[in-house]
Amino acid sequence: MATIRVERSHQLGREAVRDKVEALAARLAREYQLRCQWRGDRLDVERSGVKGHIAIDERAVRIELSLGLLLSAMRGPLQSEIESALDRELA
Repeated sequence: MATIRVERSHQLGREAVRDKVEALAARLAREYQLRCQWRGDRLDVERSGVKGHIAIDERAVRIELSLGLLLSAMRGPLQSEIESALDRELA
């Protein structure tokens, strides 16, 4: 099982970054059939072959995803896509 970890700092404040993560999660849910649920400042995400979370605070966004066997082979491209999408949202 492969793990993807991405962390990005920001200067947006907690509410603004939550809105941006919410928009990103909505897009990912549509495109990849992710189930998403907020638990405080943590957005849990899950679908067949992927389980993890996006945690936010005043200064950073942290993403951690565990990939199942089939998606483990795509770890590199998936991580690059996540990094690019997060960079666009936080810009």
